[in-house]
Amino acid sequence: MLREQILTVLSQGKFVSGEALGKMFGVTRAAIAKHIKAINEMGVDVYSVHGKGYRLSNPLVLLDKAVIEKQLQNRGLNFRVDSHAMIDSTNSFLMRKLPNNVKQGDICIAEYQSHGRGRRGRQWISPFGSHLYLSMYWSLEQGVNAAMGMSVAVALAIYDTIIELTGESVQLKWPNDVYWQGKKLAGILIELEGQPLEPSHSVIGIGLNINMPDKSAELIDQPWSALSQFSKSIDRNLLASELIFNLQRRLSEHAQSGLKTMIDTWNQLDWFIEQPVKIISGEKETLGICKGIDHNGALRLDVNGAIQTIYGGEVSLRGQE
Repeated sequence: MLREQILTVLSQGKFVSGEALGKMFGVTRAAIAKHIKAINEMGVDVYSVHGKGYRLSNPLVLLDKAVIEKQLQNRGLNFRVDSHAMIDSTNSFLMRKLPNNVKQGDICIAEYQSHGRGRRGRQWISPFGSHLYLSMYWSLEQGVNAAMGMSVAVALAIYDTIIELTGESVQLKWPNDVYWQGKKLAGILIELEGQPLEPSHSVIGIGLNINMPDKSAELIDQPWSALSQFSKSIDRNLLASELIFNLQRRLSEHAQSGLKTMIDTWNQLDWFIEQPVKIISGEKETLGICKGIDHNGALRLDVNGAIQTIYGGEVSLRGQE
């Protein structure tokens, strides 16, 4: 794709004229200008200077499949990595490969998602080369019921990775978010296919904010945070490989022993623990005190002294105003 080729040239961080780009790719300067406009709309800050040409405001270090796979092999993992400059959704890519064209631990990463998705049908803003968009295939030999509590394991894998690479602790928000200082840093989307008690499939999607462009920030309708706010030198390839390693470690732990070894850690990191919260399900709101999670990964909510168990699905957790 021409847009991808232009970005590869511009990722070096130097000025390149529209004329030079046109000659490289056999198109007119007007065609290059249209592609530059589209690239800006993807969240990439490209500026132009008369007489010099186009340049990125900051050089891009693109994800490198070979580097990530080598780092995984050094950790004893031979997972297959599919890397894309542009894709509709990393989750959708792996879901389309079910059931016969995937194997345990298959990974899809991308620089840009045109239709990135979050829970409850929300769009995940996915500017080019700025964040990490990663999905993993994980088989469920005991059926989709075995996915209960999986989002807890995934959130802890994100926590493990960030504290290892930055030394900074983050907070967790039930059922599928990672926070830093009360603002969303990462989100999780787990999609399932199969039957309750038969071998089934899961695709685990993670969007992790790294360096938020100003234009993309304007599109987000909730408080957000990014790794660049507390860590100035982020190697996205190392981040990806460490996250994949921690995902397989936590998911293997979950498959073997459920959440019994993870509950205490989650509850220590729970952003809303012992705080007044509300659960929103459709038009219904339930007020109570967050008491952390149980052995199934369900939320424990104290409502007037009685503990209610709230499972995931189409519910939302908010702090009380």
